[in-house]
Amino acid sequence: MGLLIIFNAPWYLPEGSIEPMIFGIPYWALISLLLSLLLSAYLSWVCLTQWNVIEEEEANNEEEGD
Repeated sequence: MGLLIIFNAPWYLPEGSIEPMIFGIPYWALISLLLSLLLSAYLSWVCLTQWNVIEEEEANNEEEGD
């Protein structure tokens, strides 16, 4: 995740470069767009599959069941 955030801003590309253009869009803009989409997809995956939030009501039910 850190790498996606660090490389999302094109600070590592030469200053003032807009060439080559891809479909009329500077390549650095496409790089930023692609990395933003990857970051969003990764964060969505983390929230949907890895984030286990136990609500207070669920925690109380588990304690009563033990």
